Amino acid sequence: MSLHDTGPRRLWIKNPLAILAEDAGGGLVVAGTRIVERVPAGARPAAPVHETFDAAGHVVIPGLVNTHHHFFQTLTRAHPLAINKPLFPWLQALYTVWDKLTPEAFRLATRLAYAELLLSGCTTAGDHHYLFPKGLEASVDIQVEEARALGIRAFVTRGSMSLSVRDGGLPPDALVQDDDTILSDSERVLSLFHDPAPGAMVQIGLAPCSPFNVTKRLMRESAALAERHDCRLHTHLGETLDEDAYCLAAFGQRPVDYLEEVGWMSPRAWLAHGIHFNDDEVARLGRAGVGVCHCPTSNMTLASGQCRTCELEAAGSPVGLGVDGSASNDNSNLMEGVRHALMLNRLTYGAEKVTHLDALRWATEGSAACLGRSDIGRLSEGREADLALFTLDELRFSGAHDPLAALVLCGAHRADRVMVAGQWRVVDGHPVGLDTRRLREEHGRLARHLFGSF
Repeated sequence: MSLHDTGPRRLWIKNPLAILAEDAGGGLVVAGTRIVERVPAGARPAAPVHETFDAAGHVVIPGLVNTHHHFFQTLTRAHPLAINKPLFPWLQALYTVWDKLTPEAFRLATRLAYAELLLSGCTTAGDHHYLFPKGLEASVDIQVEEARALGIRAFVTRGSMSLSVRDGGLPPDALVQDDDTILSDSERVLSLFHDPAPGAMVQIGLAPCSPFNVTKRLMRESAALAERHDCRLHTHLGETLDEDAYCLAAFGQRPVDYLEEVGWMSPRAWLAHGIHFNDDEVARLGRAGVGVCHCPTSNMTLASGQCRTCELEAAGSPVGLGVDGSASNDNSNLMEGVRHALMLNRLTYGAEKVTHLDALRWATEGSAACLGRSDIGRLSEGREADLALFTLDELRFSGAHDPLAALVLCGAHRADRVMVAGQWRVVDGHPVGLDTRRLREEHGRLARHLFGSF
């Protein structure tokens, strides 16, 4: 092969300080959207390259994959009505302000969340948007447009709430839609945006919000729709003991029994939080291949409990990571979530049972498995070229000896470079083509105007 041959340009990411990949001490070669070669330490690429990026000062990891978030909540972080509350009172407090959300505010909230995630090394951004007050019917369209503009890979779930307070649910009437409206729009956005092919930049999932704000009919018909369109299913489940009590009172069954009754016990589904499962339920979820998104920061903020990550994974459930909503986190930093996952799970299982490599695996391969994707989450030939590159030049890293461990243990939180599908989307710590100062000013102004008392 010569450089005059036709084909995509080949980029050698050369001699990284450290890399989370086997037999790649000399770096990676990227061509088009994919990784085409791992270069052993001390070696050169097997074929000529067009460009070289010297990564001697960078730690290279697979792009992080976020599997649970609520972008709109960036507008109500640390809100005085909601701080220092557990989940149900927290939700009831914020429902009273979220009905003020406008399309302009939602667009800025989405843009800001994508930018935060990118800067933390996240290359695939999942969101669970379930809030559709009047005027926000095109929310999924907005999220897809903003992802395409920034060049981030997106997994947008069309969430929903159909049970209001008057029906025995938690949300007010203004925030719910009827089942038929939800199912019709779900079909619309799947037809418009869902790409099931490997390498897809946009995928759509269906995500009825939780047992306490949707009907069983909506759960069942969403599962049927997912089968027809070959898409994933997502919902909150097992997050709090209050949810267990609600399911027992309303349905006479625990949340996993509910999930089985509505036809969601399959590898197509992944659950947010998944904390309060007993041994039998963990085994059943594992046998069915149901994934679980661990949200350590939110779980600690709301004091919801500790996900049984190790037992779930051992049983057969894919385990991924998510930042969760920016009003229960209160940020969109997935690398910080990796550190929190390590700390919380060591507290749960012991210092020798969970390593920094486990936490990084959950945020990459584990999250990719939750989304049903085998084309991202790992640095190897044929995978998408989604990479996060971190420098260790801040004071927090001085004296660190193991670069990969230092990312997690010393608290890395901002990537220097991020590549998505072979394109640099963060360069020198800044999202390409985005004025972050202006975004901060506009987003903050709308947050104060619509929701604030600051």
